[in-house]
Amino acid sequence: MQAWSYDMFKVNFHRLSGINLTDYKERQMKRRIDSLISRYGYKGYGDFYHDVCRDVNLYKRFVQYLTINVSEFFRNPEQWDILKGEILPYLLGNHGDIKIWSSACSTGEEPYSLVMMLNEFMTPDKIRILATDIDEGALERASWGEYPPRSLACLPQGYKERYMSRQGELYRVSSRIKGCVTFRRLNLLEDGYPARCHLILCRNVMIYFTEEAKERIYHGFHQSLVPGGILFVGNTEQIINPKRYGFETLKSFFYRRV
Repeated sequence: MQAWSYDMFKVNFHRLSGINLTDYKERQMKRRIDSLISRYGYKGYGDFYHDVCRDVNLYKRFVQYLTINVSEFFRNPEQWDILKGEILPYLLGNHGDIKIWSSACSTGEEPYSLVMMLNEFMTPDKIRILATDIDEGALERASWGEYPPRSLACLPQGYKERYMSRQGELYRVSSRIKGCVTFRRLNLLEDGYPARCHLILCRNVMIYFTEEAKERIYHGFHQSLVPGGILFVGNTEQIINPKRYGFETLKSFFYRRV
């Protein structure tokens, strides 16, 4: 059998999974995949792909590996301080009830952090957050809501006692917090976006995409937000020339749809 090229692998994996690796920075992604294939002892892309097709667990592990699920509660706390002190009061003051989308939620720390923070402004029955990710395994873990102590390192004082309970070596998010979040699979590069959002969080994800993919996503976020809605990005993902996507800088890492 002819040895597969990386391009052949990308085409076939896109058909299988809906994940288009062409939209990711090629040198970085190819290096990660080559490393994994070598670690598992495969001869090349074709052999690895055939096993990915046959082995559901291998497929899930590979998708998880690709999507790089690294998260924690209140990651980059200084940005969350701005969200609490300035952004949420602005949105709630101008719109009242707000629709929030955590667009690459990984294993759930981000949307749960947001619910805990919003509970300072309103009761849980009024909080509704849509949390999406491409990795179904990550979404399953998010719905469990159980986390190791290292994920809680940046929790504000009192939050752990108020919103979490100890379960052996893990901490479990309370049911009243979990009940405010709806988890759903969504591929930012393939699927339609929810409409009329007031706040979108997309943090520490865009760094893996090509410039062309970023443009599509930023334009999609613009369409998804109401006028005056806010996009909250990661600390390494400041948008150069946000006007080209229909945004203006409100604060560092916070962009307002104009």
